[in-house]
Amino acid sequence: MKGSTVSINGVSKHFGTFCALDNVSLKINKGEFFSLLGPSGCGKTTLLRIIAGFEFPDEGAVLFDDKNVSLLPPNKRESNTVFQNYALFPHLSVYDNVAFPLKLKKLNKSTIDERVREYLRMVQLDAHMDKKPNQLSGGQRQRVAIARALINEPNILLLDEPLSALDAKLRSNLLVELDKLHDKIGITFIYVTHDQSEALSVSDRIAVMNQGKVLQVGSPFEIYESPATEFTAQFIGETNIFAARVEECKDWPVEEGKESEFMCTLDIPELAADIKVTDYERTEEGQKVCFTVRPEKIRISLDPPPKKPNINVFRGVVEEPVYSGFQSKFYVRLDNGTVVKVFKQHTNYLDDGPEIEWKDKVYISWSANDGYIVEDIEK
Repeated sequence: MKGSTVSINGVSKHFGTFCALDNVSLKINKGEFFSLLGPSGCGKTTLLRIIAGFEFPDEGAVLFDDKNVSLLPPNKRESNTVFQNYALFPHLSVYDNVAFPLKLKKLNKSTIDERVREYLRMVQLDAHMDKKPNQLSGGQRQRVAIARALINEPNILLLDEPLSALDAKLRSNLLVELDKLHDKIGITFIYVTHDQSEALSVSDRIAVMNQGKVLQVGSPFEIYESPATEFTAQFIGETNIFAARVEECKDWPVEEGKESEFMCTLDIPELAADIKVTDYERTEEGQKVCFTVRPEKIRISLDPPPKKPNINVFRGVVEEPVYSGFQSKFYVRLDNGTVVKVFKQHTNYLDDGPEIEWKDKVYISWSANDGYIVEDIEK
């Protein structure tokens, strides 16, 4: 496995009275594609700059493998950074931009030529090596920047929102190329983004950040399916979230002949009802929590679903149907007035059942396994 392990140990950083990072600790594995994800101002770029050596921590340490690099300048670290604004030399050709780091090392011309051509082929720009940056598209310029950062063969590549200036389709295409490049080279990638879909699609693991803190670290599946906090649940994708109180927790029989499941009954005032949720953390009775269920986990139908102990069922009226090609979004106003978001995926037209329209009276339902208890709201 190539690359280096990056350890962030109790790092804090202040700018005047503003706390940008508050006692952050992380371990990023060797060869991992790791994303720092969060809204503007959450501290993710400050953390990346501290890893790169453009900023120094007020407290704590940064280690590459077992070496403390906290006070080393960028050129003394085995890392390179790709910036949002490309930072290319406008007067130099693509070839010379990529060759620049090797020329600083005073390598011989044949070695430089061989490696520049290799890395330009890698980012699919060998046919454009004689062009100037202003003759390239935004995506091509970013690939030049990536090739220039990689040609020094760093152990760690740091990417500071490298695709944010590109349009949506180009960003999606370049993201796939970046993922393939990581698989090919195998070094440690640390990727900063505010875009949840970017982080979910390419990362081995993600750190969700807000207000200078790391709220959750996990795989894309863990972050999306099992959010640890209310913020994570709302920031990653779309969800329905409600304040709740744990009423009762015990083993419930689900179906005859099957093992029972440990479930909690939650009192949710916004739904004016109790609901069942599978409890993986053994939550205490009486605890105040948040409950979340993703819109795509909720079934919508004109007919009532089969009655089962682990199925939560509500009645309502379709207040707003929104067709978006591959799926339809429904905003369903329940009998008590609360609006719940429901997504229905479009598969085979003939198998989708009756079409649900505006003002239709419907049933919505979800399994106890598809909702989650997140953080104690009193914390």
